[in-house]
Amino acid sequence: MNSSDIPRSMAVKAISGSTSSAEKNSSDKEEEKSEIYSHNMTEAMGAVLTYRHELGMNYNFIRPDLIVGSCLQTPEDVDKLRKVGVKTIFCLQQDPDLEYFGVDIGAIQDYAKKCGDIEHIRAQIRDFDSFDLRMRLPAVVSKLYKAINRNGGVTYIHCTAGLGRAPAVAMAYMFWVQGYKLSEAHSLLLSKRSCFPKLDAIKSATADILTDLKKELVTLTWENSKCSTVEVSGLDIGWGQRIPLKFDNEHGSWTLQRELPEGRYEYKYIVDGEWTYNEYELVTTPNKDGHVNNFLHV
Repeated sequence: MNSSDIPRSMAVKAISGSTSSAEKNSSDKEEEKSEIYSHNMTEAMGAVLTYRHELGMNYNFIRPDLIVGSCLQTPEDVDKLRKVGVKTIFCLQQDPDLEYFGVDIGAIQDYAKKCGDIEHIRAQIRDFDSFDLRMRLPAVVSKLYKAINRNGGVTYIHCTAGLGRAPAVAMAYMFWVQGYKLSEAHSLLLSKRSCFPKLDAIKSATADILTDLKKELVTLTWENSKCSTVEVSGLDIGWGQRIPLKFDNEHGSWTLQRELPEGRYEYKYIVDGEWTYNEYELVTTPNKDGHVNNFLHV
């Protein structure tokens, strides 16, 4: 399967299997958090994705020595993985991911260390951010490779839901280290687990390695001297962050210069707190909600 075979919307659901599910927590608060997380994941990844944290840890063997799954929630989950031969737990979550669902990562790490026959490793990647995934993949896969060589056995790669970051890291490892063609790794992964790894991020990370991550200086301009603040979101920083533009008194406009590696970047302006786009720059076609973004190619 190549990138042209991927549908724009893919309905997948992570369901706990009999060998990997924890006892269901039926509290309304947990269900509400799962609903919000699933909605945000769907919006960010362009696929209908569902994660039910209250159902416990879920996972799938991709290869006999490689598992992709959702996050560990309690120290007891460490024992569940030990029983299937896991020697390395490779966690891609950031602290805000853990805090959102109330996961005590310290307790999990302490228990794994106490066991002595399993290693817990963190290699953080920002959730719902394909550019951050692209930038961090080489270092993360290098860390994964060293851990696997050191520990042997089965490796468990997880993010929060096990639907985006974790399958992408597993696929990059299979592609870069284990000798799979990218299309073969992608097909094998999807045959074992319904998920939506960002293929473009892996392709771009591969190009970055081969081209030594060459960057090009780009300039964004907002022609309006009457507003008081202009910011931009998207680009290489993701939609959850903003960068302020500087006002150029000589030209009466707001500008931002930024070095970007090769790729396609969508972005939007925030002018005096209002999200908008620049009609004088390239714009995307309207999405299902009628929204458009600016974009550029490097």
